[in-house]
Amino acid sequence: MIYSFRNSSFRDPETGVYNQIYFMEVFNREWHRHLRDKQSLALLYLCPHIHETVKQPHLLELFTNQVQEALLRATDLIARLDTNHFALGLFNVDEQGTQVVLARIEAQINEFKEKYGKDHNFSIDYKLAGGICIPSDDKNIEGLFVQVESLSSQLELDHDQHQALINIH
Repeated sequence: MIYSFRNSSFRDPETGVYNQIYFMEVFNREWHRHLRDKQSLALLYLCPHIHETVKQPHLLELFTNQVQEALLRATDLIARLDTNHFALGLFNVDEQGTQVVLARIEAQINEFKEKYGKDHNFSIDYKLAGGICIPSDDKNIEGLFVQVESLSSQLELDHDQHQALINIH
C-alpha cells in the first residue's frame, strides 16, 4: 500500500484498513443509533496467525483485502486493533445475517490460502469470535467488547474450533 497523508488519520498504514480510533468512533455512533432504532449489531474479532509475515509483510495486507471482500455492505467495517487482532463491525444485522458473513469470511480466507499458498511458503490459522446484540439501556458498549474479547481468548485455547458467535441478551 502506498502511504498517504490524506488517509493517515483513520487508516492503518500496514494493512490499509481502518485504525482502532476510527473504528471505535464509528462503532460508538452506530451503537447509539441502534439503541434508538432498536436494531441489532455484531462485533467480531478476527485473529489471523500468518506465520510468514516477518519475511513477507505484504501478506497481511493481502489477507485483509481478501477479508474485506466478504463484507459486501458499505456500512460494515474492518479495523486493525493491534498487531494480532482485527475488529469487524456489522450493523443492522441479525444472527442469521451474521452467520452468512462468518461463512463468507471463512470462504475468503480459504481462497486466500489457495491463491497465495502456492507462491509463498506460509501457514495460516485464524480465530473469529463474535457477539451479536440489540443495544439497550441495560447493556453497555464496553460489555460487548469485553464479552467478545473473552470469547476470542477462549477460542485461542481451543485448537479444534476456529470460530464462535454468542448472542448477548
